[in-house]
Amino acid sequence: MSPERYLRTFDLLKLLVERNTPLRLTEIKQALDLPLSSLHNMLQTMVSAEVVTVDDDLRYAVGPRTVSLALRTVQSLDLRTVARRPLQDLARELGDDVYLALRVGQRVIYVDRVLGNQRISLDIRLGEPLMMHCTATGKLFAALDGRLEAHVLAGKLPKMTPLTITDPQLLHKEYNSIRMAGFSRSDQEAMEGVVGYALPIRDGNGSAVAALHVSVLSTRATKAHERKILTQARACVEQIDKQLGHEHRGANKRTST
Repeated sequence: MSPERYLRTFDLLKLLVERNTPLRLTEIKQALDLPLSSLHNMLQTMVSAEVVTVDDDLRYAVGPRTVSLALRTVQSLDLRTVARRPLQDLARELGDDVYLALRVGQRVIYVDRVLGNQRISLDIRLGEPLMMHCTATGKLFAALDGRLEAHVLAGKLPKMTPLTITDPQLLHKEYNSIRMAGFSRSDQEAMEGVVGYALPIRDGNGSAVAALHVSVLSTRATKAHERKILTQARACVEQIDKQLGHEHRGANKRTST
């Protein structure tokens, strides 16, 4: 492959990530100013290699191999290093599993995990894309980005458990509640027997660059334990935020939905 073709590949991936929405061939052509035939051939090669994906409407998005590469890359980034010790402390204090999540285009993945001391640990794999409408972390990222929210609400909302929200209007209300509360909660919506809590991690510009997630067995998800989770998770987030240059100024947020 010529150096120019390599550069075109990276330009294409950069475009898909920045737009945060699947794009048609003509939209990509217009943005990158590439010949239609060569662009189509390049996309077909990338699809076959799972570098990008194409849906039934012929829209292209970042593929699983790209997500996997992103995961291996972020493992060496400062964010994961900065967050590791606070996550360990939080998992030890709560006894529940704690995760660090990142958004890659329209996907959200866990890039780190610290196990709690519960005998039954949840098998949530690192690097596996999360549902945006029923996981606490997915709902959090969608609530904090209007374009991502619109994309989720316009797409399919599969019913993962009897408690999964599949009505777009109800999900929109849920996103509003998340924005007001400052955290997200998934009450057995993605997996029966599991309650999740997610809080945003922000950089010096105040942008949500990651999320902290706590997974709790439903038998432990009492109101008292929820208050403990949110109090200590917020303290953990503040530690990480401070390292990233974001200072909290004493804003009081609710501790329950």
